[in-house]
Amino acid sequence: MKFGEVPVAEAEGAILAHSLKLGTTALKKARVLSRADVELIAASGLSRIVVARLEPGDVGEDEAARRVAEAAAGAEIEAAAPFTGRANLFARTRGLLVFEPERLDRLNLVDETVTLGTLPRFARVERKQMVATVKIIPFAAPETAVARCIEAAAAAGPLLRVAPFVPRSVGLVQTRLPGLKESILDKTRQVTEGRLAALGCQLVFEERCAHATGELASTIRDALGHGVDILLIHGASAILDRRDVIPAAVVAAGGRIDHFGMPVDPGNLLLLGHVAERVVLGLPGCARSPKVNGFDWVLERLVAGLHVGSAEIMRMGSGGLLAEIPSRPLPRAEAKPAEQRPAARPAGPRIGALLLAAGQSRRMGGPNKLLAAVDGTPMVAYVARRLLASRARPIIAVLGNQADAVDAALDKLPVERVRNPEFAGGLSTSLKRGIAALPPDLEGALICLGDMPLISGRHIDRLIAAFNPLEGRAIIVPTRRGKRGNPVLWSKRFFPEMAELAGDVGAKHLIGEHAELVAETEMDDDAILVDIDTPEALEALRKKKKPLVEVAC
Repeated sequence: MKFGEVPVAEAEGAILAHSLKLGTTALKKARVLSRADVELIAASGLSRIVVARLEPGDVGEDEAARRVAEAAAGAEIEAAAPFTGRANLFARTRGLLVFEPERLDRLNLVDETVTLGTLPRFARVERKQMVATVKIIPFAAPETAVARCIEAAAAAGPLLRVAPFVPRSVGLVQTRLPGLKESILDKTRQVTEGRLAALGCQLVFEERCAHATGELASTIRDALGHGVDILLIHGASAILDRRDVIPAAVVAAGGRIDHFGMPVDPGNLLLLGHVAERVVLGLPGCARSPKVNGFDWVLERLVAGLHVGSAEIMRMGSGGLLAEIPSRPLPRAEAKPAEQRPAARPAGPRIGALLLAAGQSRRMGGPNKLLAAVDGTPMVAYVARRLLASRARPIIAVLGNQADAVDAALDKLPVERVRNPEFAGGLSTSLKRGIAALPPDLEGALICLGDMPLISGRHIDRLIAAFNPLEGRAIIVPTRRGKRGNPVLWSKRFFPEMAELAGDVGAKHLIGEHAELVAETEMDDDAILVDIDTPEALEALRKKKKPLVEVAC
């Protein structure tokens, strides 16, 4: 790739290296300069600019990112469309991120132009959470480097996968000693049920017995008779040796001890065994608390169907000193049990969507277009289902005209509703109501129109993938062959300005006022340009519309 300063007159077809603000027009970096762009730059008085030109053997940044991301994405992972040399990878389901660090290192050691960053190995991930990102550092990467990275990512099967959580039946045995309060055992059960529920598992058996080898062995056999997949044992006293009460009872019940102790603090005194090929865990005292500890690491892997043996536990030392982090906010000596462990929060920007559904459908000549049938579904519900197929959450519908009927059309869909009694005052009134209803922790929101039924979750996710205010992409506008459309994704920094709008106007003028923060995202169809405003448009849609394939999720 050639990179450097050239005369403006010679820049047509080159890639602009640095963004330019030319009066009211902004040219973003990475733009392929057209003849009109070159004329505009020359008219501004600039004589030379920095550009890049691809050469034979180069792969453009987006194409290179796409190839590597798709090669690395294994089971339960999807690669989003690339943007500015970045392709993000997302989990399709809840589970654990699995990969071999050596293979990841091998890929990143190929060439400095290609990078792949991930969440930590065995990180617990939620559905639609970002788990990794491919970034091409310059505007292009050598074809040979891309090929070697693809080989590293896919040669022995895709590098990254998510091991999904599978519901398991779990039993709990707690032992007693004089002086141990029943309230502590009750609280332990409550915490355990919360921990299991977070993984989709159920506590199907609980028994309490004396802290004695014989009685505990009998209770273990009874628990296994109830068909549990995993048996948890909370001792009234900590396990201090392989010959202590709990391990001795496991052996007496016909089982074996696989491993005692782990390089994770808190959680050091964990015991792993098997009875009749069912997993038995002797738990450390810290497992009575919902705070993260070594038991969580083992339990999550078991629920995800991953093998846990002596070697796997002994390799948990890296990162095994669990710091006082937000998931563990109090010092260990001061921490108090909570109801259950907080749910993991998805990585990446949290983006919501406003579905504007308050309009009066004046151009339809009477009927409310949002209630018109599309594939047998009211248009507003049809659009909502398409939005629900995206990563945007929450979806908030703003209702106004015929609010009760529109509300009924959205029945049973997981869409929040707010009402705008001032809908006759124009679009700005609905924007204000919607903005006020957005959760405060959102980083941005899409403004979606209820009469654009061709917009799909794929379009929405492509806009979200392009969003990065830190890199100057705070307003994401979809385009088709250079023509701008809807919906537009806005950073939360613009919400106050939107809340000040008045009359039957939207936020379009803000795009021009903040051109340096606008990023255009080209789409591969005309959906972003199609709205249904007239009876003729509705009839044309019905004649050519394919059946709905995206569903709420």
